[in-house]
Amino acid sequence: MKIIDLRSDTVTQPTPAMRSAMAEAVVGDDVYGEDPTVNRLEALGAELTGKEAALFVPTGTMANLLAIMSHCDRGDEYLCGQEAHCYRFEGGGAAVLGSVQPQPLEFLPDGTLDLNRVARLIKPDDPHFARTRLLCLENSQGGRVLPLAYLAQARELCDRQGLGFHLDGARVANAAVHLGVPLETITRQVDSTTLCLSKGLGAPAGSLLCGSREFVAKARRWRKVLGGGMRQSGILAAAGIVALTQEMPRLAVDHENARLLAEGLATIPELEVVRCATNMLFVRVSGGREGELTDWLKQRGILLAGRDALRLVTHRDVAREDLERVLREVKMFFYTMEKFV
Repeated sequence: MKIIDLRSDTVTQPTPAMRSAMAEAVVGDDVYGEDPTVNRLEALGAELTGKEAALFVPTGTMANLLAIMSHCDRGDEYLCGQEAHCYRFEGGGAAVLGSVQPQPLEFLPDGTLDLNRVARLIKPDDPHFARTRLLCLENSQGGRVLPLAYLAQARELCDRQGLGFHLDGARVANAAVHLGVPLETITRQVDSTTLCLSKGLGAPAGSLLCGSREFVAKARRWRKVLGGGMRQSGILAAAGIVALTQEMPRLAVDHENARLLAEGLATIPELEVVRCATNMLFVRVSGGREGELTDWLKQRGILLAGRDALRLVTHRDVAREDLERVLREVKMFFYTMEKFV
C-alpha cells in the first residue's frame, strides 16, 4: 500500500532528473569556493531573486539564522510574526547563538503583519532597549501569499525607519506561481531572502540565502562558524539546479490538488476547512477529534500533521487518485464512528 504523506512538502523523493544530475555532478571543495556546481547554483539563485549573490546552506533554518546574524549585532532585535518559522520553529537560534532578541506580534488573518503596529514596536534609541534592526516576513505564510502592494509598503517602512528587511522565502516559489510573476518581482522588495530547494521544489536538501555581495560575504563567514561549510556539496547543489530550472511550473498542480482536496473535505459535515491557500489546507474536526482521525488514517497509510487544526500539504508525490483515497478513508472514519457509538 502506498503511503500518502500529507504532513509537509519536505517529504518528497528526488526526481530521476535530480538523481542523474547528482550522480554526474562535477564537484570541488566548496569551503574554498571551488565547487563549480555550487557556484552555478548560487549564481542561478542570485539571478532568479534579483540579488548580487547567494549562499548555499544545508537548511532553511540555517539560512534564516545566518540572515538574522548578518543583519544584526549582539543586543539587537528583529521583528517577526508570532507564528513565524524563524521565531517559533527554529529552536530560538537567533537568541541562543546570535544574542539577537525577537519581538513577535500576531499575524493578521491574511498572513501579513500590521505595519502600523510594527512601527509602534520599534524601540527608541535608548540604552534601556534592544536596538530594533530588522523586519522579518514570511512568504508564503501558512500557505497565504503576501500581496505585492503590501511588500512595497513594508519596504517603505523599513527605509523610513532604517531597518533591514529579510524574507523567509521557504515557499516563495509557491507564492510566485500563485501570483503568476517571476521570483524577482517578490524578492526585489527585500534586502535578503531565503529560497528553499527541498520543499515543494523537491530537492533532497538545501536552501539559498540571497542578498548583496557584502551581506552574503558576512553570511558565508557565519556559515563557517555554525558548522555549515560543506565540502563536495555540488552533489546536492546539482539537485537544486534541477529544482530551480524544472520544478517551479509544476507547483501549480499542487495548488490545484489542495483546492480539490479542500472542496472534497468541505462536503463532510464533521469537518471545517479553516483555510486553503497555495498547497496547504487546514481542517478542524468536530468534537476535537483531530487525534482520533489522524491515528485512524495513519493505520491506513495516510499521514497528517497539525495541532489546533490538521494541516494537509500537497506536493509532487501526491497524485489526484491519492486525494480520492484520502477522501474515502476520512468519510469511512466518520461512518464507522457513528455506526459503533
